[in-house]
Amino acid sequence: MLIAGLNHYTIRCSPSDLPELVEFYTQVLNLTVGERPSMPRPGFWLYSEGHPIVHLYAKLDRREWGPTGGVDHISFATRGLEESRARLRRTGRPFEELPLPGTPIHQIFVRDPTGLTVELTFDLDQEHNQDKTNG
Repeated sequence: MLIAGLNHYTIRCSPSDLPELVEFYTQVLNLTVGERPSMPRPGFWLYSEGHPIVHLYAKLDRREWGPTGGVDHISFATRGLEESRARLRRTGRPFEELPLPGTPIHQIFVRDPTGLTVELTFDLDQEHNQDKTNG
C-alpha cells in the first residue's frame, strides 16, 4: 500500500487517544511516525514517502466530539489496490469497497479508532499504467 496524496489532515484528539490512533495509522495504513516541530500539546506527525500527511494533535482534555467530530471523512490518493486489500485483511480491520461506475476510481472505506471514515482512493488507470511501466 502506498498513500500517494494529501498535504495533511489534522485530527484533534485527547492525549489518551494518541496510542490507538498511532497504531491505526501505522499498522493499518502503513504510515510512519516522523519529526514534529515543538508544539504546546502532545501529538505525532505521520509520514508517507517523507511527507507529513496526518497530524495528530492532542488539544482536547477528553474526547468531546461525536464519533467523527464535524468531519465526514478524509481521503488519501492511494496506490497498490491488491496490497492494500491484503494489508487490511491482515490487520482484521473491516472495510468496504466501492468502485465508482463509469470511472477508473475504486474506493475502500475503513474507520479509524475514533470512528472517522478514511477513504482510500485508487485510480485504476494509473494502477494499470504503473503495472505496465514496472512490468
